[in-house]
Parts: sequence; C-alpha cells; structure tokens
Amino acid sequence: MSVLRVGNASGFYGDRFDAMREMLTGGPLDVLTGDYLAELTMLILGRDRLKDPGAGYARTFLRQLEECLGLARERGVRIVTNAGGLNPAGLADAVRVLADRLGIPVRVAHVEGDDLTAAHPGALAAHAYLGGFGIAECLRAGADVVVTGRVTDAALVTGPAAAHFGWGPTEYDRLAGAVVAGHVLECGAQATGGNYSFFQDGDVRRPGFPLAELHADGTSVVTKHDGTGGFVDVGTVTAQLLYETHGARYAGPDVTARLDTVRLSQDGPDRVRVEGVRGEAPPPTLKVGLNRLGGYRNEVAFVLTGLDVEAKAALLRAQLEPVLDRVADVRWDLARTDRPDAATEETASALLRLVVRDADQQVVGRALSGAAVELALAGYPGFHVLAPPGKGMPYGVFDALHVPRNTVAHVAVRHDGRRVPVPDVQETAVLRAVPEPPLPRPLPPGPVRRAPLGLVAGARSGDKGGDANVGVWARTDEAWRWLARELTADRFRELIPEARDLPVVRHPLPNLRALNFVVEGILGEGVAAQARFDPQAKALGEWLRARHLDIPEALL
Repeated sequence: MSVLRVGNASGFYGDRFDAMREMLTGGPLDVLTGDYLAELTMLILGRDRLKDPGAGYARTFLRQLEECLGLARERGVRIVTNAGGLNPAGLADAVRVLADRLGIPVRVAHVEGDDLTAAHPGALAAHAYLGGFGIAECLRAGADVVVTGRVTDAALVTGPAAAHFGWGPTEYDRLAGAVVAGHVLECGAQATGGNYSFFQDGDVRRPGFPLAELHADGTSVVTKHDGTGGFVDVGTVTAQLLYETHGARYAGPDVTARLDTVRLSQDGPDRVRVEGVRGEAPPPTLKVGLNRLGGYRNEVAFVLTGLDVEAKAALLRAQLEPVLDRVADVRWDLARTDRPDAATEETASALLRLVVRDADQQVVGRALSGAAVELALAGYPGFHVLAPPGKGMPYGVFDALHVPRNTVAHVAVRHDGRRVPVPDVQETAVLRAVPEPPLPRPLPPGPVRRAPLGLVAGARSGDKGGDANVGVWARTDEAWRWLARELTADRFRELIPEARDLPVVRHPLPNLRALNFVVEGILGEGVAAQARFDPQAKALGEWLRARHLDIPEALL
C-alpha cells in the first residue's frame, strides 16, 4: 500500500498557533495530528470544567480549525487530535457547529471511554490512556476529523496507520514502529531542532513541525516540509526518542515497543529512517492519570544583594519563622546567583525563594503577604522582592494508577452517531525489565581533561508524574564506549546532588548510543504541585551536561 504521510501541528496546549496552517500549506499530507494534552493540562481543563460543565477541551484547536478546516477539506487531509481533553463529545459537537457555520461538509467522530473520574471520588480528573484502535474505527468509517480525550500521544499516529494499512491488534512489530514514529512526532518541533542540546548545528530560530512517512511494514522516515526552519538528523530524533521514556520496554495500550531495537540512519537532508523496531504484547493493565487539588500555594523571591548573603538569609528566616509555624509545608531555597565585586546590582544579588503550601488558602495568603510586607523596613539591608506575594493559588497533585483493562470501555462514536465498542486485545504480557546489555569495550588508556560532559554528549529530560527521566546520548561510537562505562547511576548521583538520596535507575540503549536515567521522586507530587525550581525537569539534562568530569582528550 502507499506511504502514509502523518504530520504534527501541536505538541502542547499553547503551541504555535499558525502551525496548523503551515503544515497544511507546506507540502503533501494525508493526516494531520495535534497533541494538546499533558498531565498539567488535564488539571487545567478539570478546573475549567468546574466553572463550566460544557468546557474541558482545548479551545485553541477550534480557533485554529476556523482558519484551516476549509484547507484540510480541499487538500484531503484528515485531522486527528486529543484536544477533546475531558470532553471529546463536546468538542466534536463544537466542530460540527463550526463546520455548519462555515459551510464546509465534514464528518466528525470522537472516541470516549477514558473518563474514570466517577470511580475515583475526590479526583478532579481521572482518565485512562487509550490506544489507537478507536481512532482507526472512526477513520475506517469515513471520518474527516477525529477528536479524542486521553489517548496515548503515540495513538494519534498508530490509529491512522492501523486504519490505512489494515493492521490487526497482534501485528506488534508494525504497531511498535508506528508507536516510535508517533513518539518522535508528538512534541512537535522537538524533533526538528527545538530544545536540542546541539542547537547550533542548524538554524532553529523558527523550526518547522515534523512529519513521518509510514510504510506498511512499520518502518518510517521522519522529516519536515521543504523550506521550513530547523533540521532533522539522527541526533534530533534520538533526543526525542529518549524524552519522557523509562526503560527499553515502552509500554502502551496497543503494544509494548522495544526501544532497544530501534535503528536510526540518515536518509538524506532532513530525513531520518527509523527501522528494526520490535513489538510485544501490551501489559494487562491500563495507565490512569489521576489529578486532584492538593491545596493552595504561595511564593515569594527575596533579593539579597552584596555582602553577607548567608547572614541576611538567616535573619529573614528567623523573622518569618514564628508566622510560618502554622503553615503545613514551608520550603526555602537560596540560589547563589551573586558574584563578588559585581559590575551590576543584578549580578551582585542572590535569590531566596520561599514556597508555602497548605489546605487553607487564607493561611498561605496571610502568612506570606502580611509577614513579608511588614518586613519591608525592618528586615535585612537592601530588602526587596521580585514581586509581591499573592493571595495563594490552588495547586494540583498527579498520581499514576493502573487498572485492569476490562474495567475500561473504549468506544468509537462514528460520524453518523453509531457507537462501536472497541475490542480489547486478546494477548497481554506483564512488563519486565530487559536484561542488561553488555558494555562496549573500553577506550584505550590516555590523557584526560576536566571538561563539561556536554562537549561529548547530548541530553534531554522531562517529567513523568513525580519522577524525572534524563536521556543522555553520545554522538560517536568512541564517545559511547566512554559514556557507557563512565556515567553509572552512582556517578549520576554525584553529578546531580538532588538525586543523591533518591532511587536512580539506568537503562542502556546501545543501538541509540544512549543511557536513560529515571530519577524517582525528584519532582515530588508532580508538575502541578510546583515542588521544584524546574518542576517539569525540562533543564535537568542540560544541568547534567554542564557538570565536569575527567574526559579522554581523544574525545575533545
């Protein structure tokens, strides 16, 4: 069968608005996907729904579609998106209203069954991660637009691929190949040079969005439209493959993809071939993302300038301690951004960040605003803050649960209104760790130099609930021989002091010349709880790259 060209126009709720038009006008496509959901997004949509039961979906998608629905119809491009969020039926209806107003005949279908909130009292939103076969059912029935709620990000690609090529639920290698392609596409411009360690390798001022040419055997080529910014090479694809994954087995509702079998090769300018992917039966459970309100938080950053920074911080803490005694959770962090004999006031200053959390909004509001302001003329010399504290804002807590597959009713609602139950898989396999692969042979002895890790390795990091993952990859075989032996879990803890008392699991991926580290618990209760300076661990990998090690001079 023909090649299926699947593009992406959104990696998160708030991504570049005109990307949908760019993808539709930039070159040929068969399917255009949009990923709008993340753990934090589900919390935001849940709060929207509290105010308006008819809300709960990504309204940006509707505004994009108003400009682009006619284009998609003219060019025969089908649109598949998870912008339905907590209310896919509501968004599907809104798309129909929009299409009628614009006079564009389109068939709109949606997928539901992921909403398990009623089974979890106290949850703001609890949603199972569904696979791609509901999307496939809608497309096979003739839908032009398919709206989903919480499906896996990769399902936006596996669904169209299964529909186009006629794959069945046990064609694991083909499905796994589509999962890998979907994972590369899901974060948009991260596959075309965005957020890339070696961004200076190309012009990334305005990277284009990626697309994948999928084949019936599950292989693919990741590329982008000609003339768009950024670049696609083995490094950009490797970085995205490592993003927010854990071990060599990448489990999903349709298939478990073996990331340790992926082979990448440059297939021409801005073209990377993805092949060799093996798949296995999926796990017997489905992941459920559960969001709940955790209470209220407030914060303030005090500026400490010049001499005696530590003493000034100690005075402030002593002055506020009696007031903060009744607050459930108090966290102080001193960032020594100051320099000695600084040429500017800003570079002579450190930041002392105070974060408070409590179930009572009044407690965190009064505790900070009153006490902090009252110290304005009675505190340390040079007292001021970056911004005054507010009244206290709600924060969320994310938990990942797993439920038996038979407790989730996956339903495709076709464009004609017919509700079609999506059969569950007949085979499952309990997820187990892959045996540790052999280490590459060591480099021959030679002189070393103290230098940043990032001179020989790239990294990309992200969040999974309260955990963070850091993928690190080498650009050459020689660098991999050194990296695989040098960067152990223990060495990682040495380089990242925050991780010293936390479980750190290392997963080698020799085909990618990569190591994937999972740091358990470093993000506390997840991004919505804002427990850390970098709550989504987006820059954790870049911090690691900036740490110094003894690196063989032959690699530098």
